[in-house]
Amino acid sequence: MQENVPRKFFDLATELSINTSTFSINNTINELEANNLYTFKIEERSSFKLTLDDLSADVGVKLIRDKNTNGKLDKGETIAYSNNGGKRAESISKNLGAGNYYIQVSDYDDIETNYRLTVSAVPFDKAGNSFNNARRVALKSRTKSIKDWVGGLDENDYYKFNLNQNSNLNVAIDGLSGDADLRLLDSKGNILASSLNAGSLNEVIAQTLGAGTYYIEVNSYNGSETYYKLKFSASPSSEKIPNSNNTQPIPTSANNTANTGTTTSSPTRASATTSQNANNTRIEAGTLKADTFTYQSGFSRTIFSGNGNVEYGNGILDTLNLSDFAFSSVTFNYADSAQGGVAHDLGNGIRIFDALTLANGSEILFESIEAIAFADNTIYLSETTNDPLFKQQWNLHAMGVHNAWRFTKGSKNVMIGIQDTGLGTNSSGNIHPDLRETNYVGNNYIDESNDFSHGTQVQGTIAATSNNGIGGAGINWISNLIHIDVVGKNPLDYDLATATQGMIDKANAQGKRLVINMSLAGGYTWEFEQLIANNQNNALFVIASGNGNKNNISSPADLAQKYGNVVAVGASWGATNYKGDAKTPGKRISYPEWWGSNYGPGLTLMAPSEFVSSHATGNVSNNSNFQYNDNFNGTSASTANVSGVASLIWGVNPSLSAGQIKAIMSETAYDLENPGYDNKTGYGFVNADAAVRRALALARGFD
Repeated sequence: MQENVPRKFFDLATELSINTSTFSINNTINELEANNLYTFKIEERSSFKLTLDDLSADVGVKLIRDKNTNGKLDKGETIAYSNNGGKRAESISKNLGAGNYYIQVSDYDDIETNYRLTVSAVPFDKAGNSFNNARRVALKSRTKSIKDWVGGLDENDYYKFNLNQNSNLNVAIDGLSGDADLRLLDSKGNILASSLNAGSLNEVIAQTLGAGTYYIEVNSYNGSETYYKLKFSASPSSEKIPNSNNTQPIPTSANNTANTGTTTSSPTRASATTSQNANNTRIEAGTLKADTFTYQSGFSRTIFSGNGNVEYGNGILDTLNLSDFAFSSVTFNYADSAQGGVAHDLGNGIRIFDALTLANGSEILFESIEAIAFADNTIYLSETTNDPLFKQQWNLHAMGVHNAWRFTKGSKNVMIGIQDTGLGTNSSGNIHPDLRETNYVGNNYIDESNDFSHGTQVQGTIAATSNNGIGGAGINWISNLIHIDVVGKNPLDYDLATATQGMIDKANAQGKRLVINMSLAGGYTWEFEQLIANNQNNALFVIASGNGNKNNISSPADLAQKYGNVVAVGASWGATNYKGDAKTPGKRISYPEWWGSNYGPGLTLMAPSEFVSSHATGNVSNNSNFQYNDNFNGTSASTANVSGVASLIWGVNPSLSAGQIKAIMSETAYDLENPGYDNKTGYGFVNADAAVRRALALARGFD
């Protein structure tokens, strides 16, 4: 059916970026703007879905295809529509070819209505999505090209090929709009070579191979969605190949790093990466999900870093697979025993690794590994609690807190100060039963709000009573707490400077280091900044970056640009958002229609948001309803996580300065964007286990 729409109307269309992740936008139509028009582009044949709901009146929706004539848009062709009448939701599902499209939302009889438009387009994937169902391809001397995509629910594409003779292989992916990595695998899935360039840079592998079966893996880095063009060829080679049976990796790759010193170089970035160096050391780093690491013989030393694991609560562990060995055949050197473990530098500071030695003398160093599977036994290393909500506390698992607990659960040498709303109390004056004993200044800890107690959620995240059989676990089990109400402008509330001075005085009087959590924005004064400037060594300020979804760190978190004892914290998703939509763990939270984590210069670290914590609702100053909130969100929640982790680090090594605690968390963070610092995610996602191991190394005298 033809739909005559003025060209000018098409020019005013709002451009949408549609991909495999569901995208939503809220809007309004009325008698002055009776039509809303959106445009989007499809790169490859895709399954398109559209929903229009949250209606307050009757609307209709059309899907229009761009009909080009000599490069010009003359008219649009309506290829699908929905008009159910009344307030019923509208929907369209249709397979679309590559091209430009428009969505037209129209009201009925000039009645004003709000609506929510939700769209997605999932390309038809032509590659195999797992090693076992890889797409079979034939390689020849002439370059062959395949176009496909990765990202969202399809993070990996696999291609399988056979070589009948020694061959020079050339593989590349280009045409990237996002970040994808390229790997060459042998017939058992071992990595032979990798290309792990950041961003949309091309990836290239050139390798000489013997006859055998091989695989090409294209991997979406951190869930990045991108189309790619895979180009590959193989020409006969006269070179002798000592490793043609595919039983050992060939140690030649453009991305492997050489090192002539006594320590190894870090992988290109810490996300499911593998590298090796001139010292015959193999290094493998995991993701923020559960990873299985399989030992590969032929190296004098192998190093495994599990990082965090959002899937831990589901019983899926970061596992070291040593199923070819008996438990009794290895010798352990645990890092959590007195002077135990092995000090090693992966390029971001020496830290203490657990170690084991095989019967042949080969050494394995590891950190953030939750289980080791032997042929005859499986041992479990991480700490668990009997708190019934612990399995749901993905925030702890993603940061590796359950691994850091092997070394410390807190210290009396550290005090944690919380500046927030006060704490919810019941008619007996008691705070939430899952919170620990709390100190205060001037009897100012009661929350006077009539809605819910923000401070109760913050304190529950940092320091809920752990292993007590109720609720959830706090990050820090031991350190003393001091809580002051600075939010709400109630008569007894303190300003930031007065609260900070009171906390510093109390910590100094007891000879303790002080972590101050500020899950708030605003309230800056010159007097407050002077307290930060004058307490560089003994007080660490952990402050929320703000929830405006904008390139501007909120005050006072923006002081992180100026002072080494201020940490500005942003918010990251876990495996899903609070609605249950799949997300990339660690990715900055951004809801176009709701809230998002602020970013910009000075942002230091990212940490979890949208998780379970203690909660108090009702008239919280004297009649709280104590419960648990499964969606504590915003950068407030993330800030509480970082404060808890900082207190663990300082407890391991109280001789460190506040600036050193910030530096340790920054250098051991899990990189989320381009390698190193960036304004979107700071230094990366906080890693409690690696940070504690770094502080432990410094405490033992290693630089």
